[in-house]
Amino acid sequence: MKAVNLGNPKVLSTVLKLIIPATIAQFINVLYSIVDRMYVGNIEGIGELALAAVGVCAPITTIISSFAFLIGTGGAPLFAMALGEGREDNAKKILSNAAAALAAVAVIVAALFLALHRPLLYAFGASDRTYEFARQYLMIYAAGALFSIPGTGLNQYITAQGYSGIAMTSTIIGAVANIALDPLFIFVFRMNVAGAAVATIISQLCTFIFVVVFLRKGARIKVTLSRPELKIIGRILKLGLSPFIIMASDGLIIIIQNAVLQQLGGADGDMWINVATITQAFFSLTSMPLLGISEGSQPVLSYAYGAKNERLVKRAELWVTICCLIFTTVMTVISIFCAQPFVGLFTGNAEITEKAVWGIRVFMTGAIPMAFQYAFVDCFTALGQPKYAITLSLVRKVVFFLGSIIVLPLIFGVQATFYAEPVADIAAAILSTTVFAIVFPKVIRRRVNGEDSLKKRRFPHRRRKEQDADGAGK
Repeated sequence: MKAVNLGNPKVLSTVLKLIIPATIAQFINVLYSIVDRMYVGNIEGIGELALAAVGVCAPITTIISSFAFLIGTGGAPLFAMALGEGREDNAKKILSNAAAALAAVAVIVAALFLALHRPLLYAFGASDRTYEFARQYLMIYAAGALFSIPGTGLNQYITAQGYSGIAMTSTIIGAVANIALDPLFIFVFRMNVAGAAVATIISQLCTFIFVVVFLRKGARIKVTLSRPELKIIGRILKLGLSPFIIMASDGLIIIIQNAVLQQLGGADGDMWINVATITQAFFSLTSMPLLGISEGSQPVLSYAYGAKNERLVKRAELWVTICCLIFTTVMTVISIFCAQPFVGLFTGNAEITEKAVWGIRVFMTGAIPMAFQYAFVDCFTALGQPKYAITLSLVRKVVFFLGSIIVLPLIFGVQATFYAEPVADIAAAILSTTVFAIVFPKVIRRRVNGEDSLKKRRFPHRRRKEQDADGAGK
């Protein structure tokens, strides 16, 4: 539970101390989402409809959560860089502005989704049979955004200070609460789908309380209330766009996939959404912990970059990439042997089981290359290079995935929808690796040489004016 020394020359040790808790936290985060679906899918009499409804809500809840990463992951690298530069006063300002922005965003997002829930649900794949279940779940979950967004976002600043074990603990508290409360609210209190949502937001409230108390009482840099500075918030938003796009577009992609499956699936539309929901549940066991590795390692990259430690940045990124590759390889092997029993947790329907097992194996064909995409894009974010991170994220989601999910089903039928994910992952990995190989050395070189030296070379007339002004001042 002690803070990790981000400047430790033993890079592998530092990386592991950061990514292991972050990966476990993301795994547990996914686990209690899966537990929600597992319980819902086994509600007597309405299990299949209720599971389809939660599947419709899943991408919307992902979009809601992505606003936490807009501020959390957007500001955490700036925060860690400030610590690396030895500027704790600047780090405090970043944290206080992030807290204010998270509170404002939470109110706006909750109000927006509560007001627009009906058109959103129908547009995103709900049918007349599943709408009421989806409405119950979303209304409760959206209200809980008031504390789920600040809790998740502020947790990033705990990790950024090196308290990776504390950040993991906050997630575990929420997960344990959710797993314990799910059967109570769903089955004992007979609240069905609404019970799953209530259990989820209570667990998120527990996480929020733990995070705020630690940042107020136990952290090295404590969160304080101060007047928001738009310039700082603007920098946070600019850098946070990449992780926001990654998460929000994941939700958008599932929404589009559900809409395509509902449209092309005809009378079997709800069945195909069930298949996609189970498939996405397994895939999230790969994508979210992988995000834990790539984002959990950002503090050491940002700290080393702020300290102009070229060797530490390069070695840390090498180990992060290796860890990403090892993890995705292991999960690919697991998908081959464990897809069948995993699907059995959600449904006893033979047709859904067969198609979901097939869907999982299709999705996972691009998982190993996906390691490069996550490692390199999140590295650009950690180094304060949003233009590369945002561009690569947008190309993967908008060009590669949306192009595939629109074109492939029109040519090959409804099942081809499932091939869009691996096509996008493989194509994006090739592009990201190419860009990273060209840009990364230049970014590091510029930082080590110093930005001031660059300005002096490019704008010699400004250098003379600055020197004249300095002389007059003296």
